Amino acid sequence: MARYTGPKTKIARKFGEAIFGEDKSFEKRNYPPGQHGNNRRRGKKSEYAIQLAEKQKAKYTYGILERQFRNMFKKATAAQGITGEVLLQLAESRLDNVVFRMGIAPSRQAARQLVSHRHITVNGEKVNIPSYQLQAGDVVAVREKSKSLEAIQNSLANASHVYEWITWNGEKMEGTYVSIPQRLQIPENINEQFIVELYSK
Repeated sequence: MARYTGPKTKIARKFGEAIFGEDKSFEKRNYPPGQHGNNRRRGKKSEYAIQLAEKQKAKYTYGILERQFRNMFKKATAAQGITGEVLLQLAESRLDNVVFRMGIAPSRQAARQLVSHRHITVNGEKVNIPSYQLQAGDVVAVREKSKSLEAIQNSLANASHVYEWITWNGEKMEGTYVSIPQRLQIPENINEQFIVELYSK
């Protein structure tokens, strides 16, 4: 299965929240997709269905495929700490996510493209792997030749989010991944415990 590139609003409506960020289309139709989406009587979801939906939401939010996500879960299970929290910390530590969080790109999908096209450096070295795992203290920057790109300039001009675990220097167009975020610092509305329960069956 390839990475999802279809209508984002349809997926957001499926989960009942704008998981890809601000979405005017979702605000107009924030009910499930389909012919009877607004009127359909839905029975109580099974425990499995709820857990599966939470995993799917996390995968769509971070743009991670099933195999990558399962490997990340195995890594989280082997690590010290609460498995669900570690899983989200691993997702947040991905280079494409940090590029998005820093405001260099307006979405994670756009951030993946910037990384893949070698516009981003880590500690001065070009890195073109979106899933690259950053360590605390790593410096993420826009490559010198890419600083004038209109897409990056526009994204930085509109960036407004500030995260405690990231610093950003607008003049140098570089930021530091200061520390691994704690669960309370991660803004995504994901119940990671449901994901742990699903994979633990």
